[in-house]
Amino acid sequence: MRTVGVEEELLLVDPETGEPTALSTAVLARAADSGTGEDVFEEELHQQQLEFATHPQSDMRDIATEIVRCRKEAARLAGEFGASVVALGTSPLPAAPAITVNNRYAWMVRQFGLPTQEQLVCGCHVHVSVESDEEGVAVIDRIRPWLPILTALSANSPFWYGKDSHYDSYRNRVWERWPSAGPTELFGSGEMYHRRVADMVATGVVRDEGMIYFDARLAKKYPTVEIRVSDVCLHADTAVLVATLIRGLVETAAREWREGRKPLDHSVSLLRLATFRAARSGVSQELLHPLAMRPMAAEDVVRALLEHVEDALKDTGDLERARESAARVLREGNGARVQREELARSGNLADVVAACVRHTQK
Repeated sequence: MRTVGVEEELLLVDPETGEPTALSTAVLARAADSGTGEDVFEEELHQQQLEFATHPQSDMRDIATEIVRCRKEAARLAGEFGASVVALGTSPLPAAPAITVNNRYAWMVRQFGLPTQEQLVCGCHVHVSVESDEEGVAVIDRIRPWLPILTALSANSPFWYGKDSHYDSYRNRVWERWPSAGPTELFGSGEMYHRRVADMVATGVVRDEGMIYFDARLAKKYPTVEIRVSDVCLHADTAVLVATLIRGLVETAAREWREGRKPLDHSVSLLRLATFRAARSGVSQELLHPLAMRPMAAEDVVRALLEHVEDALKDTGDLERARESAARVLREGNGARVQREELARSGNLADVVAACVRHTQK
């Protein structure tokens, strides 16, 4: 059974105002000093962010337990400095992003300018084990059209610095400003993948392989495929759903590769439109169906994804839980809908953040 690891980026916020607060250096130092979490928590681009990574797990119930535990530990550590942690893809309130001080991030500021300052966005990255680079690239080629559905399910960033962006995942739109981000053309082999990455690094536009921000990529440090299309999910069980579906996609794609089935040859232009559609309206309107690339009701497109990975999810015992969790998101809405409904009730974005702090720990 393939192992899965989940990385989540959380916002550190002032519990009174809801505004992001630059405390990650202090929180990480406390985690290291106390001997808790030093192998889990990591620094991010901005000091208003705190990232954690679960250990690789083969049972999704263990992933769920670890996500909840890490969120609670992050909240405890932040609380020692009078802050809260919240799983939001963007800050609903205005912020003054503070870049974490290190050579890598300083290089990014010089190279990319203002977009670096504006990247105060939080995602959820999922790693799934693969047997080789060849299998990993075969997976990357075959999962491309299905990834926008994950963006729609996880969408949790409707507000941007005090305004409604009119997107469910505005994080996705901000993230796409990186020159190496987004969907990819077909690679065909591990050799072609590595050649493409080497050519991109050789341009000098990106500093190294770690700045290749494909929607799905071979991880640099681990024998995994890393999928990077999701907002950080407001609820832990939605993060587990996303991880479950991703493992199902990886296993399904690997089986298709072994059977000699070719990947769908959708152009990057079409894939970008599918991503836009998912970021714009989440699961509340239409999405582009991954096979035909034509608009269809979101419920039907999500059902198509579940059918596509059904055999893989049956084999891991995850099918019924995935169906129930997906049905709940379709019924109750993604994080973007929760945030907008909270604003409609309270009329105050600070109250939206406070409510989402509570949702983060559920």
